Amino acid sequence: MTDIPIWRIRPAGPEDADALGLVGAATFLESFAGLIDGSALVAHCRDQHAAETYRAYLARGAKAWLAEIEPGGAPVGYALSCTPELELAQPGDLELKRIYLLSRFQGSYMASALMQAVMSEAAGARRLLLGVKDDNSRALAFYRKHGFETIGTRRFDVGGKIYNDYVLARPLAAAAL
Repeated sequence: MTDIPIWRIRPAGPEDADALGLVGAATFLESFAGLIDGSALVAHCRDQHAAETYRAYLARGAKAWLAEIEPGGAPVGYALSCTPELELAQPGDLELKRIYLLSRFQGSYMASALMQAVMSEAAGARRLLLGVKDDNSRALAFYRKHGFETIGTRRFDVGGKIYNDYVLARPLAAAAL
């Protein structure tokens, strides 16, 4: 018997919106409880991680991938890419809107597999952009390991409270073609 769970990454669709929302809220709470205002955190999770929010992203052409473990395909993480919403975006950019993994599974290959899924589906994009809280050192280290560099900053609204983010970018192979 092994302690390593059996897992997979698979494309997610509108029928997965409930799972995306649940994992999104859980990971956001897990990551930021005690670090940002509690009522703002709850409001952000209620609004930004509602199943309908994910259905709307997917209806506008966003792509998502779920990380699931056995038994039963329990969702433990996901990635979502979309048309850029970041002000620093340029023509040809794609935004990695979210890449979340429950802390119990961080440090495994799952996060890198999610990142690879996003990059492999980014055909034609010049750069991959994302925003990350400026003091989230674990996430920043992960993104730097995957070739991202800081290109600017932004203010990020979490339930009516404003926090500072870095905006990161990574060139994609399509840019060299």
